[in-house]
Amino acid sequence: MREAIQTDKAPAAIGPYSQAVKAGNMLFCSGQIPIDPASGELVSGDIAAETRQVMRNLGAVLEAGGSSFAAVVKCNIWLTDMGSFAAVNEVYGEFFKDGAPPARATVEVSALPKGARIEIAAIAVVA
Repeated sequence: MREAIQTDKAPAAIGPYSQAVKAGNMLFCSGQIPIDPASGELVSGDIAAETRQVMRNLGAVLEAGGSSFAAVVKCNIWLTDMGSFAAVNEVYGEFFKDGAPPARATVEVSALPKGARIEIAAIAVVA
């Protein structure tokens, strides 16, 4: 069985997709960009501030789907500048302090939706 997950605590989807889909005991979270869900605008600031907003958005979707960062098994990160890798890692690590961090891929891309500089997607287990 498949269930679409939606929360107002994260930005609404900007296309024909769900914020996440729960299938069995797995939660597949769509990529999050640094949009403030209250304003609908990209957050301003450096890549650390943008990463922190992405992770807050992702956390809200995980929670809505009955999961958490502790249950994430895989993340994908897309950056428009691999030069921001260290700063992104520092903030990202703040959200995965308990236990082993998830598997991950990080790639540089030429562009992301709405001009964002970072996007992160996750797959998690639902208890």
